[in-house]
Amino acid sequence: MNPIKIVAIVLIITGLLGLVYGRFSYTRETQEAKFGPFELTIKDTQTVNIPIWTGVAAIVAGGGLLLFASRKR
Repeated sequence: MNPIKIVAIVLIITGLLGLVYGRFSYTRETQEAKFGPFELTIKDTQTVNIPIWTGVAAIVAGGGLLLFASRKR
């Protein structure tokens, strides 16, 4: 399979996932203080919203790459 087709399929899948889920969360751990053997760490959960236009743009870009790859042959 052509590498361009693989990238196009990955773009389409990520665009669809972005449209379906719309956001993702991750946990960030920071070290606030260290007093000898004691450590104070804070786990902070961040949520990132994915705009609709980025999902649509990824799908369109993936479709364009698929058309480009098929026309090239």
